[in-house]
Amino acid sequence: MKKRKLGANGPEISAIGYGAMSFSDMYGPTNEAESHAILDALRDLGVTHLDTANIYGMGKSENAIGTYLKANPGVRDEFIIATKATITKDADGNRFLDNSAEHLEAELDKSLQRLGLDYVDLFYAHRRDPRFTPEETAANLGRLVEKGKARAIGLSEVAPSTLRRAMKAFPIAAVQSEYSLATRFPDLGLVQACAELGVAMVAFSPVGRSLLTDNPIPRERIPDVPFLATNPRFMEPNLSENLRITQGFRKLAAEMGTTAAGLANAWLLTRGPHVIPIPGTRSVVHLSECISGADLTLTDTDLERIEAVLPVGWAHGDRYTVDQWIGPERYC
Repeated sequence: MKKRKLGANGPEISAIGYGAMSFSDMYGPTNEAESHAILDALRDLGVTHLDTANIYGMGKSENAIGTYLKANPGVRDEFIIATKATITKDADGNRFLDNSAEHLEAELDKSLQRLGLDYVDLFYAHRRDPRFTPEETAANLGRLVEKGKARAIGLSEVAPSTLRRAMKAFPIAAVQSEYSLATRFPDLGLVQACAELGVAMVAFSPVGRSLLTDNPIPRERIPDVPFLATNPRFMEPNLSENLRITQGFRKLAAEMGTTAAGLANAWLLTRGPHVIPIPGTRSVVHLSECISGADLTLTDTDLERIEAVLPVGWAHGDRYTVDQWIGPERYC
């Protein structure tokens, strides 16, 4: 597996990591045994970066990782583990963002307990809480590095301007954002800012929530997946158009002798040496397809062919609903 750095002064990690939201029930039911099988496969494939969050299954994802590490002594050193906090609920049960030092530390302590760890390698503010300046959020996260509970800090779904300001208060190792051939707004400043500042650009949903794979989530399953059931790109008439357009990408991948998921991840790796995709899946077979992208070397001609079938702006529908847009920063 090829390597990339997690920030200018960070450790080397696998060029493609793993997003452990799939250890929760976000995209369908799963269990601890299935999650442990994925972790076994990650080790076999040389994947060393593991990304989770406190809200993935309300602790289910972190618990699955924790039980695996406990059952496999010594494996901890094989992974660079990241988790996140910020998204919570207020007294009335409404979605609420909290970047306070007290909340971040309390949630990290809970995450460490679930993971069975003394520290995580990377701790993100999952969303920016507008009550705090970027400098204040970075300083609150930085205190956890100073206390030894995290080795480095990151931000998720922020604008380039937020990153630049946060860097003045404490070094940011990584910024996480949705980024793929289906969602390309990070190209309008964030990818460039990360490269300039020596920050890793961690790309989640690199296969477009299955649209950029050989087997998109079946239409009949979408109503049973809460996130997709209301997502504009998976609602009609957008869904039919997106499936029709991406069929050309699946055909192109087959002509190039690879899988659509592999090609989608390989494309991201061409966007800069600091870009690190983190696909998530409950399937070992699909995981192997995603990771195969690290072995592909795309030529200028290959990139032109990809651009021809999936030009910028091809996707029908927004990537989030109005409610889902609460938290992510928009720019450009």
